[in-house]
Amino acid sequence: MASSEELLAGTRRALLHRIATAQSEGRTPSLVAAVQRGGRIVWSGSRSCVDGHAPDQHTQFRIGSITKTFTAVLVMRLRDEGLIALDDPLEKHLPDAGVGDMTVHQLLGHSAGLKAEAPAPWWERTPGSIRPGLADVLGEQPRLQTAGVRHHYSNPGYTLLGALVERLRGASWAEVLRREILEPLEMRRTTTQAQAPHAGGWAVHPWADVMLPEPAEDLGLMAPAGQLWSTAADLLRFAAFLERGDERVLRASSVEEMRAPAAPPEAGDRSGGYGLGLQLMQREGRTLLGHSGSLPGFLAALWFSVQDDVAAVVLTNATSGPLTTAVAADLVGIVAEAEPRIPEPWRPLPAIDEELLGLTGLWYWGTHVHTLKLLADRGLVLQPLRGGGRGARFRALPDGTWVGLDGYYAGESLRVRRTDEGTVDHLDVGSFVFTREPYDASADIPGGVHEKGWQGLAP
Repeated sequence: MASSEELLAGTRRALLHRIATAQSEGRTPSLVAAVQRGGRIVWSGSRSCVDGHAPDQHTQFRIGSITKTFTAVLVMRLRDEGLIALDDPLEKHLPDAGVGDMTVHQLLGHSAGLKAEAPAPWWERTPGSIRPGLADVLGEQPRLQTAGVRHHYSNPGYTLLGALVERLRGASWAEVLRREILEPLEMRRTTTQAQAPHAGGWAVHPWADVMLPEPAEDLGLMAPAGQLWSTAADLLRFAAFLERGDERVLRASSVEEMRAPAAPPEAGDRSGGYGLGLQLMQREGRTLLGHSGSLPGFLAALWFSVQDDVAAVVLTNATSGPLTTAVAADLVGIVAEAEPRIPEPWRPLPAIDEELLGLTGLWYWGTHVHTLKLLADRGLVLQPLRGGGRGARFRALPDGTWVGLDGYYAGESLRVRRTDEGTVDHLDVGSFVFTREPYDASADIPGGVHEKGWQGLAP
């Protein structure tokens, strides 16, 4: 069973072959996948062990820890509204949590030093009602290490973030999620409880072709870490939002902030890292962002490439089976490589800003040569003329300055410094002086310029 639009026949067959192999070799009762390009679903396919009952892109599966990305968006909304700062200690807003000075940022990026799991019994396979309070989720010694030292994935950490959302919104996490994300993005098939049509969760015996039904528990306070049910179509809507932003939910710059590395990879893992509620993965020369998820009876993965403008979702209903992260990443790669993104036509600026145009060209930091380019949105790109070095993109601010978006100057300011006559003297980039000539004697160079100027070697 498959549907498609616009993709070439060879690409469609490669996608179908990949998921068919995954379902067969992974021994999973059913698998559904979908691919999005340019914000539109261009392919979906599924496989099932029951003839005539394959799921489609609107069939619900449990998505496990992909739920964390939704919770992270809710927290970022609080930040954008000025209700919290990411460097706030959690105890400023949840003094009864009892976890000390760990920050909101550390919780989002799993670097708060918390344990990975709630105390026994296994929280994913038991009712959330047996853990009625945060103390029951965190246990007697929730901290394993100093906050901010390393990445250590923590499910209870996202329970704390869900509690933060509830405390500041005065409503349940589920209600806030529905009102602030699901309704604006029209994700009508994403819910906290299963709604038909939905897949049932199964455990497949590792040494025999037999199955066992898995329980589908309500996770209670742990819901912000893994409760949601969703569909391939809904998750691709979410992927489009995570790539572009949506002013109704979260502006593009905040979504971009979520995608930036916030914590290093775990020890021994050089393939990626973790942002703010998003996993990062380097695979075959491209950067993929998204999240994986698992709960007893289900595996899920959502991955997208901003550079290629391609996203893929894979959902299965088995406790263990195909590596959904690898399958989804492969689907992105198949489309991106077989049908590369066609760039938009180059177009000149709609209007000329003579003052900004005058800033472009060569600049010197000491004797290091850089170029400054003007972008269509009044942003700037500063980069070394040749070789490696310090460079960055800068976004224009209303006050006439620019703020660094990446690289060495991320968060730093770029300012145009002028003489008393109003002419440009130099650029101040995070206190570094860039001049039109190397060590320009007429500019305000820190330490001054030797009175004899440039010299050769005396004979």
